[in-house]
Amino acid sequence: MNRTIVTLVGKDKVGIIATVCNYFADNNINILDIKQTTVQEYINMMMIVDTTEFEGNFETLTNGLNEVGEKVGCIIKAQHEEIFDMMHRI
Repeated sequence: MNRTIVTLVGKDKVGIIATVCNYFADNNINILDIKQTTVQEYINMMMIVDTTEFEGNFETLTNGLNEVGEKVGCIIKAQHEEIFDMMHRI
């Protein structure tokens, strides 16, 4: 399983989650876990996704997420799980 950590931050509005989820569905990316927090008009979302069936490479994924982010007015970042784990080790 190829797990990737995806984070989204921005101003909340209708359709953000749907747009991101549609991108994942269209690209055979499975959402394994999702956590969302909304504070006033701001959204912060973290997802763990499985990219095993994704046909592109990591650069293709990040470029696609950047396009989705521009479309919904949010910043969307992706990190390999291993790198995320190393950065957040205590």
